[in-house]
Amino acid sequence: MSVVIVTGGSRGIGAAVARLLARSGHDVAIGYANDHDAARAVVADVEAAGAQALAVPGDIADETDVRRLFDKAASLGDLTGVVCNAGITGNTPGRLDEQDAATVRRVLDVNVMGVFLCNREAVRRLSTRHGGRGGAVVNVSSTAAGRGSPGEWVHYAASKAAVESLTYGLAQEVAAEGMRVNAVAPGLVHTDLHAAAGMPNRPADRAPMIPMRRAGEPEEIAEGVVWLLSPAASFVTGATLPISGGY
Repeated sequence: MSVVIVTGGSRGIGAAVARLLARSGHDVAIGYANDHDAARAVVADVEAAGAQALAVPGDIADETDVRRLFDKAASLGDLTGVVCNAGITGNTPGRLDEQDAATVRRVLDVNVMGVFLCNREAVRRLSTRHGGRGGAVVNVSSTAAGRGSPGEWVHYAASKAAVESLTYGLAQEVAAEGMRVNAVAPGLVHTDLHAAAGMPNRPADRAPMIPMRRAGEPEEIAEGVVWLLSPAASFVTGATLPISGGY
């Protein structure tokens, strides 16, 4: 079985991706920040599906922690894919001129530097240029990258736009080295991100703005991620796939 790393894998979209990967025949290494109980629960679900799993705590914006995650994943077998899902909004929503610099800096560290570090490590381990066997990377962006999220999280939207630019550029750099690099851009999804920002009813409140009149489920985003990792997407690279109900 092949091994896939999923950052932010203890909850929400990352947890759904890990569970679907296990059902699709992959072993899974989960990176997470500090919710040990949630991470252990996802590991148990992956193992119940017949796959191997491990969970590695750490700061995705710290290159030492990122290397440790990749090293631990190697104990499961041959790495074939990386899903960079870890991300934060930083705080309750507000205008840009209401945000403090420390919060914005942390959002950029996690959402941009974290993706950069994981993508760099993936290239160093998967690219045929470095002696690897190739593989696939999927970065998790957001449709906020195109909307800008005015009045809520402009800094978050900007961080996701950076993820999409990184995805497109890196895909071209490594396309001839056995690697594919893509992104998914979820829209409004039922995760605990909204409650953490003090808006637990946000998915229901925003649903009328979505053409399909509902928020998505993490499992629906996971389907797109796992497809992009699969041989079915063998001619897809540099793409950002919106999974948003049309919004």
